Amino acid sequence: NGAGKSTLIRMMTTLIPITAGRAIINGYDVAKDPNSARCSIGVIPQAMTSDLDLSIEENLRIYAKLYNVPKAEREQHIDELLQLVDLQKWRKADVKTLSGGMRRRVEIARGLVHSPQIFFLDEPTTGLDPVSRTAVWEMLTAIKQRRNLTILITTHYMDEADRLCDRIAIVDHGKLVALDTPKNLKASVPGENVIEVQFSGGTEWEQRLSTLSGVQNVQPEGANMFRVMTASGGRTTTEIVEAALQAGTDIKSLSVQSTTLDDVFVHFTGRALRDSLQSAPGYIPPPLRG
Repeated sequence: NGAGKSTLIRMMTTLIPITAGRAIINGYDVAKDPNSARCSIGVIPQAMTSDLDLSIEENLRIYAKLYNVPKAEREQHIDELLQLVDLQKWRKADVKTLSGGMRRRVEIARGLVHSPQIFFLDEPTTGLDPVSRTAVWEMLTAIKQRRNLTILITTHYMDEADRLCDRIAIVDHGKLVALDTPKNLKASVPGENVIEVQFSGGTEWEQRLSTLSGVQNVQPEGANMFRVMTASGGRTTTEIVEAALQAGTDIKSLSVQSTTLDDVFVHFTGRALRDSLQSAPGYIPPPLRG
């Protein structure tokens, strides 16, 4: 939150003027030829904007007319979209009667009604429960597989970016600090494994941990809690246990995992993702996982 993701999308979709640099959409300069750029894009903003008092198919039909979808093709096209987002059974239902996840699917279908070549989604799963988030993920994966279009999403959920994206850009305070595939981004972080450890007591653990075999970075996480990036997961773990025994300190918790995109975020921005989010205005915590 606050990194400039939504502002970037608003500039690229011609909603606000570009203050510096250039944006090229499907070969068109957004500032010089905004009308041509608009013909190539579909946009789903954070706020849901479908008409609540109309049915799903009525919402789609109105937008199909606005986008000049030929009348002879209109109904078949709407049928295909409803099938794509798995809403055929509810096509007659008023949008106001739907759950948040189903409303989001209506928004996505509406954004595809004119068959755009580039599809922008601004934090499409923010505020959704875990089940609805997963449903949206599966739907976006299906859209990517079945339609020849580019999808650009913004998100602060690292698992979402890892699952959906072929390439990931990390934006920090309005600046692009990294851009690559998820695999390459994770490979760019020192250490193949991450050890999370919490000690019951003791001092100077950050310095002690940094001297162990294979350790390339130590990140304090809280009271006597550390995130250790290492190239030698098993050996480093053994040495951590030995160091605790020598210090006469118990280990309250210890886990080993592969490098994640959260580690990538820390590496490129110098702070934990949760710190970045919680310090931003309007922060909404992610949904709890059951």
